[in-house]
Amino acid sequence: MTSSVDGLVSGLSTSSMISSLMQVEAVPQTKLKTKVATAQTAVTSYLSVNTKIKATKTAAESVGDLASWRSLKVASSSSTVTATATGGLGGMAGIAKFDVTSVARNQSTVLKLADTTAEQSLPATFDIQPGTWSPDADADGVDEFTPVGNPVTITVPEPRTAAKLTTAVNSAAMGIRAMVVNTSGNEGVIQFSGQKSGAANGFQISGLDGYGTGGANPTTTSAKDAVLTMNPDTESAYTVTSATNTFSALMPGVTLTVAKEEKGVTVDATTDTSAISGKFQALVDAANAALAEITSQTAYDIDTKTGSPLTGDFTVRQMKQTMLSQVSNGLSYTKSTTDSNGVATNTTVDFGSLSQLGISLTKEGTFAFSETDFNKAYLADPAKVQEAGIAFGAKMKDLSATQTKAVTGVITGRKSEIQTLTDQIENWDVRLAAKKVALQKQYTALETSLGSLKNQSSWLSGQLAGLG
Repeated sequence: MTSSVDGLVSGLSTSSMISSLMQVEAVPQTKLKTKVATAQTAVTSYLSVNTKIKATKTAAESVGDLASWRSLKVASSSSTVTATATGGLGGMAGIAKFDVTSVARNQSTVLKLADTTAEQSLPATFDIQPGTWSPDADADGVDEFTPVGNPVTITVPEPRTAAKLTTAVNSAAMGIRAMVVNTSGNEGVIQFSGQKSGAANGFQISGLDGYGTGGANPTTTSAKDAVLTMNPDTESAYTVTSATNTFSALMPGVTLTVAKEEKGVTVDATTDTSAISGKFQALVDAANAALAEITSQTAYDIDTKTGSPLTGDFTVRQMKQTMLSQVSNGLSYTKSTTDSNGVATNTTVDFGSLSQLGISLTKEGTFAFSETDFNKAYLADPAKVQEAGIAFGAKMKDLSATQTKAVTGVITGRKSEIQTLTDQIENWDVRLAAKKVALQKQYTALETSLGSLKNQSSWLSGQLAGLG
């Protein structure tokens, strides 16, 4: 590596001179770096604007989504019947009146034992028959059991203890759990429990009769469906059943969960206008955030004569005016209808001022929304307001999509420019390094030459002095 020694012969600071010359040589590269920094700042500003516009698009999609207009709020007259709005396109306002005739339960069969820990006189095998339970038909106080499929034989290994029996049942993987429960000291029960509720998840055990305490048989609480009697005490009454205590298809967009038998329950599902107005408020807030970001990124301070990263960018500045015109110009949209012959017709609907939806412009050039005005208009004509609201949401979505596409295109172009400039800067690094080496060689050679001349001068001076 070539180096120079400051002032060894000449007394000059050659390293300082080289540094100064290199600064001059690096001026073009410095300008390139400045351009990169400026472009990177602009990209950051474009990304910030784009984020706000995308948020506006998302909010507009929600307003234009039919599911948003099917939002429901539900109320139950009973503390033991829970009603929950599930949302989606299937939601529909309405009232349901019913009696909770029964609630769903799992089957439970119990065999009482005098000693749950000792070896029992339990059978070597017994059968479990899957099946379905139906309500008592012959008034004997016992529900009716209908076998389904073939019984499963359970083998109890020696020594035939209660624990061995429950292990054998659980290993059969029939959806039945068996466990030993001590009730007092060693006295207790073997409990067989269905893992699923509902009449179709029943079972019947044969082969354990007489093996309980004092020769007792197993006792069974049958599995049962939840049953609702709709329109009770009327000629249009009917029943609805569920294997669980949840009913998800009784009312469109509403799920009901029952906890106990009860008469005269009413569930009322109404359109949730507050949820819909919340979607509009979210759109207005998102649009205002986008407008504020555009204003900030394109601002120019007259007093300080300083601009923002995107000052003078017409594409971004125009976005603000375009967004505001969506309200100032009113709303018109195309409506498609199909007649009885399947012929589609498109008509233009001139809805007019968006103040009919509670949307207006402020004197500061921002959006405003009045929930009171919206609710009033919606209650007066729900179909009209819904149609117009969905159309407005679609227009704002399309506008935002167009704007974000334009900004994304600019960002892509700027990033490509930055990459090109970065490549040029890297090339300059190579050129400057080579230039520095050349200057170091040049000044080293100069010092060497001056040193040689100095030596020759000293020799000549000595020779001349000898002649005198």
